Amino acid sequence: MVGLGHEQTATGMDPLTSSMKQWNQWQLLDSILPTGGFAHSFGLEAAIQAHLVSGPQDLYHFALHLLENTGSLLLPFVHAATVSPDKETWHKLDRVLDATLTNQVSRKASTVQGSALLRVAAAVFVEIPSLKTMRDSSLGNRGEVSFHHAPIFGLIFGLLGFDSETSQRAYMFVTMRDLFSAATRLNMIGPQGAAVMQHQIAVVVAEVILKKWMNHDIEEACQTAPLLDTVQGCHGYLFSRMFCS
Repeated sequence: MVGLGHEQTATGMDPLTSSMKQWNQWQLLDSILPTGGFAHSFGLEAAIQAHLVSGPQDLYHFALHLLENTGSLLLPFVHAATVSPDKETWHKLDRVLDATLTNQVSRKASTVQGSALLRVAAAVFVEIPSLKTMRDSSLGNRGEVSFHHAPIFGLIFGLLGFDSETSQRAYMFVTMRDLFSAATRLNMIGPQGAAVMQHQIAVVVAEVILKKWMNHDIEEACQTAPLLDTVQGCHGYLFSRMFCS
């Protein structure tokens, strides 16, 4: 009799490996993971104070533009890091993204969250020693490595054995999750309303945006919502603020 630990799934994958990947994915997407994502609003706080967003309908359109911009600008970096999860590729992607981001606020938000994500992942996923090795060897090169979030997100998913489509869909989900968390704390929408709107966007629009921008090369990365980038860049000038960006 063959033990459960040696059974194979239809794809030839050990079921224990398959189940562990699911646990890892859920943990990476869990809001309790201390990566600092909830300290950022993606420019929503500045947009509210600039009266560009004043209600749920405006929030809905803001979310659509944010997802479109995330897909066009950041998914290429997530994709490239997932399919080639090695130190050399990661450093190259990090340098390119640092040169691509156009304002100090978004650049700092990206590096702070990316650094936190890699620190936590290296501590949590000890079965992937290369995470800690790459992080430790890069900390001494802070002038060369900025630790941007999108490439690190793809790097971690790639090292954990996830395919690129999963990592890119997960990145879009995390973006939506953090945006609606910020919207709730800014009293733009209630918790239940935020959950309903997030689901509506996910099933109607987000998947379409994902398919549109999935698997693009980094040479195709671009801004599709420059106004969002401009508004987020003004965040540092707000007299009072709850979020870091």
